[in-house]
Amino acid sequence: MLQLKKFVFNPFQVNAFVLFDESRECVLIDPAVSTDAELQQLTDFIKKNNLQPVLLINTHSHIDHLLGNYETSNKFGLKLAAHPAGQPFIDRAHDSAARFGLPLPHTKKIDILLEDGQEIAFGNSKLKVMYTPGHADGSICLYAGEAGIVISGDVLFKDSIGRTDLPTGDYDLLQKSIWGKLFTLPDETVVYPGHGPETTIGSEKVNNPFVAIGM
Repeated sequence: MLQLKKFVFNPFQVNAFVLFDESRECVLIDPAVSTDAELQQLTDFIKKNNLQPVLLINTHSHIDHLLGNYETSNKFGLKLAAHPAGQPFIDRAHDSAARFGLPLPHTKKIDILLEDGQEIAFGNSKLKVMYTPGHADGSICLYAGEAGIVISGDVLFKDSIGRTDLPTGDYDLLQKSIWGKLFTLPDETVVYPGHGPETTIGSEKVNNPFVAIGM
């Protein structure tokens, strides 16, 4: 059975996730560590639970979510999986980090290119890739149907949506991504966003002032 552990890391308060099952294999989603202490916190959890990290995944490549990619990939010997449209953000990551006064000595290029509809298998579990641009080119959500959860990155939040005033942001496109992809999932699906608390698809259909469609 798929299990999820959430951490909140770095000055942007990014939700970082470890997904694992009874096989003890796990994937790291947006680990986003920005200090040695945060990396140690993540490492301690993995060691305590006898987990074997097998893949690093980014929901998108904004600076707050790609922090820690190099450190965690080095620590656990992981390849980075992400949508190819996110690579230009990685190429400019040093400039982005400098604007926020963040240390970023190294970046990690994408090793495994993810596409819409692709399945990521690890242990006894599967994640379905859903391409959901609008907040940023390369944004994906990760759906685990059997577990009834979706990792939404910065696409959908509780009662809100991702910003669209940043480069490659597009409000109309983001709405289409949410209506055409996320809102097709069962209402009881638990949404784990890139920032803030969890919600459900059903709740956002009714209560989200940016994209609600009513019931």
